[in-house]
Amino acid sequence: MRATNAFATLGHPGRLAVFRLLMRFAPQGVRPTEIAAALGLKRNTLSHHLADLTASRLARVERRGRSLYYAVDLDTTEGLVGFLALDVGRARPDLLSSLLAAHKDPAPRAAGFNVLFVCAGNSARSVFAEALLRDLGKGRFRAFSGGTRPNDAANPFALDVLQRNGHDTSGLQSKHISEFQRDGADIMDFVFTVCDAAATEDCPPWRGPPVTGHWGLPDPATATGTDADKARAFARTYGALRTRIMNFVALPFDSLSRLSLQSRVDAIGADASEQG
Repeated sequence: MRATNAFATLGHPGRLAVFRLLMRFAPQGVRPTEIAAALGLKRNTLSHHLADLTASRLARVERRGRSLYYAVDLDTTEGLVGFLALDVGRARPDLLSSLLAAHKDPAPRAAGFNVLFVCAGNSARSVFAEALLRDLGKGRFRAFSGGTRPNDAANPFALDVLQRNGHDTSGLQSKHISEFQRDGADIMDFVFTVCDAAATEDCPPWRGPPVTGHWGLPDPATATGTDADKARAFARTYGALRTRIMNFVALPFDSLSRLSLQSRVDAIGADASEQG
C-alpha cells in the first residue's frame, strides 16, 4: 500500500519535479521559497505538492528557527527503489547487472580521482574549490570546476584571495559544465555543487556515475559595502571551503565503500550548510 501511494504521488509531474529537486539537495533540506523560485511554482500549489510528498513519507519537514526545511526521506526512497528492483523486477540479473556495475566503488586512476565542483557562475566558490583541491590534494586528485551559467571570467576578488594564499591562478577560468558531459570528456569520480542555484538545476545524469554531494555556501559576490567588506566576504568563503576540502582529502578512500564515501561527503556538506 505504501508503494502504491508513493507511485501515485510521484505520478503527478509537479510533485515529481519537487521530489527531483529535493533529491539534488539530499540529505539536506530546502526552504519552500527556494523550491518555488527554482521551479516557478505558486505558493499554494507548492504547499499541496509538499503536503502530498510528506503524507506519502517521500519527504520530511523540519523547523529551524522560523523556517521550514523539506528534505527527501531516504529510507522511504530506498524502500521504493528496492520494491521496484526486488519485488516488481524479481531481482532479474538482466535488469540489475548494468545498474550494479555502474555503481562500483570509485577506484583511483593513475592520475588520481577526478573531482568536479559546480556553481552557477563558476567565478568564485567553485574556482576556490578547484584551486584548493589541486594544491591540498598532494597529487591524489584532478580538480575541475564549471558553471551552469558561467560568467565571462573568474571574479577578481576571488583571484586576489587565491593569490594571497599562494595559489597559482594562471589556469583558472569560467567554463560551462557541458565541457565535462560531452563524449570523450574525463569521467568524474566525484561531483559537488557548491551553491544552491546550481543544485536546483536539473542537469543530465553524469557518466560513471560519480559520488555526488551538495556543499552549498552563500555567494560572496553578493556582499555589499566597501571593497574591504567584499574582500572579507570572499576570504570567509575561501576559509570555509578550505576546511571542507581538507576534510575531504583526509578521508581514508582506500578503506571506504561507496556508501561510506557518500555518508562522509554528506556530512561535510551538512557542516557547510550549518555555517553557510
